Amino acid sequence: MRRSAATGELDESLIELLTFMLDTDTRARIYLYLRQQPGATSDEIATGTGLYPSTVRESLAVLHEEGVVRRYERELSGTDGPYVYESIPPKELVLDILEPIQEKLNRAFMLDELLGVDGADRDRTPRGEPIQRQARDHEEEQDGEQDRERAQQRTPITVTVTESAFRSDDR
Repeated sequence: MRRSAATGELDESLIELLTFMLDTDTRARIYLYLRQQPGATSDEIATGTGLYPSTVRESLAVLHEEGVVRRYERELSGTDGPYVYESIPPKELVLDILEPIQEKLNRAFMLDELLGVDGADRDRTPRGEPIQRQARDHEEEQDGEQDRERAQQRTPITVTVTESAFRSDDR
């Protein structure tokens, strides 16, 4: 069964994911429409998605600038405008946003080190109760050496994207 982004029959969780990736619901719906209808004009996209033509044109300009859609001059320019549009494949979209996300994850992972916090997670027992100072000092002394060794061996977090054999009509 073919799903249409214009009629809202697509799984809302996918639209939410694309909205997160592309910043707005409008851009997500345009992207989805262009996956189904490559080579569409801005007026065709507006009609197919139910969005205002001016909103579509503004969003297309941003998506083109960000490299999410490609535009081509029409051979026979009519009243629809001089361009037709197509979206990049989903794999390219994911890879384009993955690098900045991976960098942010690495920074978050190293937060204690960036803040100069040493052993903050060891100041409390699993129940959140303060541990005795002498025991903590002894533990920190031993852990300090281990932390230095681990810091030398740290590697960045790597996120891997794989293609699966899953297809939407297999549900």
